Amino acid sequence: MDYFSNFIYMRSEVSLLGVILFLLLYDIIAGNKGMRYFQPVAIFLFAVHTALNLFPYEAGESFGGMYQYEPIMTVVKTILNIATLLIFLQAKHLFDGDAQKNKRGEYYFLTLTTLLGMYFMISSGHFMLFYIGLEMASIPLATLVAFDKKDKKSAEAGAKFILSSAFSSGIMLFGISYLYGTAGTLYFSDMASLITSNPLQIMAFVFFISGLFFKISLVPFHLWTADVYEGAPTNVTSYFSVVSKSSAVFVLMTLLFKVFGNLVTEWHNILFWIIILTITVGNLFALRQRNIKRFLAFSSISQAGYIALGVISGSSLGMSTVLYYILVYVFSNLAAFGVISAIENRTGKLSIDDYKGLYQTNPKLSFVMMLSMFSLAGIAPFAGFVSKFFIFYAAAQQDLYILVLIAAVNVIISLYYYLRVVKAMFIDKNDHPIQTLATDSWNKASLIICSAGIISAGLLNIIIDTITKYSFGM
Repeated sequence: MDYFSNFIYMRSEVSLLGVILFLLLYDIIAGNKGMRYFQPVAIFLFAVHTALNLFPYEAGESFGGMYQYEPIMTVVKTILNIATLLIFLQAKHLFDGDAQKNKRGEYYFLTLTTLLGMYFMISSGHFMLFYIGLEMASIPLATLVAFDKKDKKSAEAGAKFILSSAFSSGIMLFGISYLYGTAGTLYFSDMASLITSNPLQIMAFVFFISGLFFKISLVPFHLWTADVYEGAPTNVTSYFSVVSKSSAVFVLMTLLFKVFGNLVTEWHNILFWIIILTITVGNLFALRQRNIKRFLAFSSISQAGYIALGVISGSSLGMSTVLYYILVYVFSNLAAFGVISAIENRTGKLSIDDYKGLYQTNPKLSFVMMLSMFSLAGIAPFAGFVSKFFIFYAAAQQDLYILVLIAAVNVIISLYYYLRVVKAMFIDKNDHPIQTLATDSWNKASLIICSAGIISAGLLNIIIDTITKYSFGM
């Protein structure tokens, strides 16, 4: 294979890199008049990129096996693309002020660079490419968290995230170095047969997996989440909650089964207790929150536990339902953040108490938020119910009845805090509710798409059938 043939399987990465470079040049060259069209151009180009990379193709590898491609990876990248596109539709208000207009190029460049890093993580067949992708995804994210440098909370959140991220990356790299020292290779395919249950490799595995758990916000590696979610701009918080988490979950699935399959007993025991802690701690702390962004931060921690429940099941059905769950989570969570973004931009209000009586003045926003809360809570017939049902079913098939029981009890607990938001909007009285808001057309489009996804994704069996078709065998 010649040098240029290596890029045949890297179509999605090459396409995304082309979008990044075009937008970078557009930002540099376009004058004030041209920059008025920057966001529509960026959204259009990214939508074209998503459409061009929608269908899987033949599996293969590039650069000596460092880059791996399987059809399921197109499904994962498409989910990330859909989520990113929805987030871009919700980003218009970020650049309303005169001080923010010149930051449009930086925002899209940084966001798409993190997405490119996630692409490399997903398609890596070598720990070095995986680590490069991880850092490419993490460092620009810290810049996005501190995007509003005049906001003390944003600057503080950026500092907390970069320090925590550097610490977790260091731990992960330490684990990778031990894996290389004991196995003599960094290729996933070669290492799989060389991993045994010797103490040094188990310790290396624990160090490595701890760094990855940080990215997913699994307990006890979750402590950064609430502060960063609260301090970051809402649009960046939504990116954290769905895109960053989704890519890390797929990488976790890949590595546990394709690299650390010989340590299945060890990681199964570790993940068992972490799932219990994550679902329970996330729920209990969500009960106490009054700030809606911190509330969704702990909600996302709990949701990560449900996702991990599908991972631990270890079956093809479990892997497929994890991806389906993530797709549903994208629509549900971004619907909530779209409403929060619209309200925060116009009023600056972020307390759940501020949402009391919202239905009186903003019935459409209240309806979308209600759909989101119902789906996240797992209430039938919305998509969140179907995704949780499949996750529980996949785990029950592997006789993980204790985990399913604990998860089911926590679903009941979560009903309280999700329905508390619905109660505030539709039932609680408020003499001075949030005034009637005019949502911009971009955000309206994203909310319509998310609402349609919440309603239809639970009814279309073709979605999970498609994911199962391209899923890798376990």
